[in-house]
Amino acid sequence: MDLLLQLTEQEKLDITRVSLAKIADQYLEYIAQAKDITLAHLADFLSVASRLILIKSKALLPMLEFTEEEEEEIKDLEYQLAEYKKFKDASAKLALIFDSPKAGFAREGFLGFGTLFYPPQKIVKEDLLKAFSKVLGEIPVVEKLEEEMVKEILTLEDKIVHLQETLREKIQTSFSELVANAKDKVEVVVSFLAMLELVKQRIIHVEQGELFSEISLRHKTKE
Repeated sequence: MDLLLQLTEQEKLDITRVSLAKIADQYLEYIAQAKDITLAHLADFLSVASRLILIKSKALLPMLEFTEEEEEEIKDLEYQLAEYKKFKDASAKLALIFDSPKAGFAREGFLGFGTLFYPPQKIVKEDLLKAFSKVLGEIPVVEKLEEEMVKEILTLEDKIVHLQETLREKIQTSFSELVANAKDKVEVVVSFLAMLELVKQRIIHVEQGELFSEISLRHKTKE
């Protein structure tokens, strides 16, 4: 969260999904280059990265629809980041108070009152038991999960190579034909990113007649 907040503040952006889409590439680049991320924290970084990729995918492909669970994950990321900013801003103000040469006093000591337990009237021990049981019941139980090996199945580089090979064989194709056998939305998104990268490198030429119409692809002819 601290890295995510630093990137948004560095770009002078508000905490919105549009802003998060803009800094997704910077966040992923940091993870790829960072050497000081411990295994204990790597899962947290990857969890945030996966939600940023979802947001970036929606920005690139407006027709892409999220499931209810995916939408909740994005809202949760926005909420967590906003809450983290509140606590960080508060901690900065507290640090200024502690570093100040002026003396500070707690309210009880300043007014001359000691600590006093003053429960509501007509409260009984059963009420206290119920209240404490509720608090204890809300404490999350830390469970040790089984370790599993995760292997990389699909990469952007693989899709770039596949797209180039397809255009060498067919000379021209369409994006819908390219992703006709895609297994999931992730493969569609990666294929789209591969197409954009080849356009950026001026290797292929892309045409689209109108918004949301078919996208045709072909190799650029050498001038």
